[in-house]
Amino acid sequence: MNLPLWLYYVIGFPLLLGPLVTIHELGHYLVGRWFGVHAEAFSIGFGKEIWGFTDKRGTRWKVSALPLGGYVQFKGDMNPASIPDAEAAAQASAEERAGSFHHASLWKRALIVFAGPATNILLTLAIFASFFAFYGKPVPAEADAQLVVAGFSEISPARAAGIEVGDRIVAVENEPMDDFRDVQDAILLYPGRTLEITVERDGAERRFDVPVRSVEMKDRFGNVSKIGMIGIASGAAGFAFEPQSLPASLGLAVDHSLGIVDMMVTGVGQIFTGERSIQELGGPVKIAKYSGEQLSLGPLAFVQFAALISLNLAFINLLPIPALDGGHLAFYAAEAVRRKPVGPRGQEVAYRAGVALVLMLMVFVTINDLASLPVFGN
Repeated sequence: MNLPLWLYYVIGFPLLLGPLVTIHELGHYLVGRWFGVHAEAFSIGFGKEIWGFTDKRGTRWKVSALPLGGYVQFKGDMNPASIPDAEAAAQASAEERAGSFHHASLWKRALIVFAGPATNILLTLAIFASFFAFYGKPVPAEADAQLVVAGFSEISPARAAGIEVGDRIVAVENEPMDDFRDVQDAILLYPGRTLEITVERDGAERRFDVPVRSVEMKDRFGNVSKIGMIGIASGAAGFAFEPQSLPASLGLAVDHSLGIVDMMVTGVGQIFTGERSIQELGGPVKIAKYSGEQLSLGPLAFVQFAALISLNLAFINLLPIPALDGGHLAFYAAEAVRRKPVGPRGQEVAYRAGVALVLMLMVFVTINDLASLPVFGN
């Protein structure tokens, strides 16, 4: 289907975020219902309700005007962020305590909160495992040949550092390399750093400190990303696909997901240390743009992108920021250690600060997204 790219943006964003948010909130809802906690509202989106109905259990299911997330509001929550009304909770009658989230036992509350990110993680694993089960595991056709340096680019930090044609790359920063993709993955995240490259030459290992060149790469849609390169060419290319059983596919999906999380943690850390610009952070506008672009490439590319965003949602929600799932879990951890909840005043201050932080970040990344659009000259 050959549609204008802007129409893919319009279709792709709700097609991506709607199901992912719904699955996340269903995790909260289903585990809460399993533990007998009453859900007063289940909303896809924030703000004013534009459509909804109330089921026989008294839960209001609705679609709201601002499609940037969603929430389940349980009995006893002061607002959709599940901030507890500590004063009301302390004075609640037996009837009011029945089915109240904040009167459930600590371990139940923790599982209900964790269930949201957990469903996103499970969805990611299911998608990746399906790819491995259907297509197989990519295996380098000539792994040893791939690790042999066959040539250099015109600007090559590796050549300048002393690496020669015919050297076989053994390790990067003491991490063993199995194929050329490992080498690329070990280098591309570190533009501007100096990495220790271990090579085998004439039967002996030699180590070279190679400064990684920062290169801006542009994809077919004009998106620019900064990656690290050392200017070497591999001695071979190509991958074969080995069939995998379902258990093996799941194991590969776990390994692949952990690798992505490691990349996310590295990227966030580099933003905090100044190695990467804060302008590389993306928000809803950028997600809409990328979702439309991936949808234009076909359903497989779009589903794979959905798996990445689902894992990102889980990662972000598990950050220990009050008002996010990770913030709630941090309070529950403190409650488990102290054997009593954090004081009402402390919770209120922390939650309000967390909400303010999240809102400020949303505003910043949205402005950042808009500033990066071609219409503004970038």
